[in-house]
This record gives sequence, structure tokens and C-alpha cells, in this order.
Amino acid sequence: QVQLVESGGGLVQPGGSLRLSCAASGFTFRNYWLNWVRQAPGKGLEWVSVINSNGGVTYLQDSVKGRFAISRDNAKNSLYLQMNSLKPEDTALYYCARGNDGAWDYWGQGTQVTVSS
Repeated sequence: QVQLVESGGGLVQPGGSLRLSCAASGFTFRNYWLNWVRQAPGKGLEWVSVINSNGGVTYLQDSVKGRFAISRDNAKNSLYLQMNSLKPEDTALYYCARGNDGAWDYWGQGTQVTVSS
């Protein structure tokens, strides 16, 4: 069965960095676009970034451009999100999700990112 397992979250001070990982299994990883999506406390889902199947095309939400970078390693069936210059408003539960154009069919359980001094 399809599984997406996120890791790498934690508590970090403003201005700090974290690298999130998503380990995938149960499907042909290299054939799919993948996303990072987040949900802040008390708010709805917010798309953060997407990467195409071979990693050659990426898009980022405007609020994270210049601070976050999405990447993938198809040999390791893994997706990553490097987050630098973190802000308190980046605090959220971060999910990896399979699919594109907002049609996400599988999600992980999420990893919590908390940015606070």
C-alpha cells in the first residue's frame, strides 16, 4: 500500500533551519509529482511547494520563496524540504502529499514544525 512518512520536524528558534524528509513506499515514486502542504493551528491546509517527477521543475508559495527549497532523490524514494530563515508564522504540521494541481491522493501523517524563541 502507498505510504508517505514525514520526519525532521521539531522546535527551532526564529531564523533557524530544519530539513524535512518524506520516505515513500508502495508506488513507483519516480512517476509522481510530490508536494509539501502545511496546516497551522486553527487554520486550513496551505500548499507550500511542489516538485515534478524528475525533480527538474519546482514551485514554491510566495511566502517561502528564497527561504525554502524542495528536492527529491528518486533512488532513495525520498522527498525533502529544506527550510531556512524560519519564522513563527511557519509553525504548522507539515505533510507530504502525492499528486499535482491540488489533486492530492495520498498524504503522510505529518511532522510538526514549531518556530518559537
